[in-house]
Amino acid sequence: MAKVIIKLENDISTDDIYPGRYMATVLPSETPQFAFADRTDFNTRLRAKEFPAGSIIAGGENFGCGSSREQACSTLKGYDVAVVAKSIARIFLQNSINLGLQVVLCPGLEASEGDDLQITEDRVLNMTTGNSFGQVKLPAARKGIMDAGGLIPYTRKLLMARARA
Repeated sequence: MAKVIIKLENDISTDDIYPGRYMATVLPSETPQFAFADRTDFNTRLRAKEFPAGSIIAGGENFGCGSSREQACSTLKGYDVAVVAKSIARIFLQNSINLGLQVVLCPGLEASEGDDLQITEDRVLNMTTGNSFGQVKLPAARKGIMDAGGLIPYTRKLLMARARA
């Protein structure tokens, strides 16, 4: 079970997640400090490490729209949070999979900041309200890449398995 640390509206852009003015900083070890930089209260709480690993950012429709910058994903992965949203922009979704950022597509999601969510194989359960919502399952290969921590760890795992065989 994980707590919703922020509830965001529809059409959250990659500029909101990782403002373009920080594009000179692209190392995954440095990008997290700029997560939601223009939402200063939330950014301060992230940087203070107020939230445990696995906490949830709840989003509406079209989460991660805008540019194709993968730093928007790496900045969130740096805090080991998950994104549960009604829908996720195509490029943000693929960048999330490639970088191993945990994302869940949940079209009917109803959650507020502070709610406890439990994510099962095919449902998102809001333990605070007692409601249950179906999720859109990712294809097995994409889920496998995300669960392995991203495309590089996934590929490394496959290569190591082949080398042992």
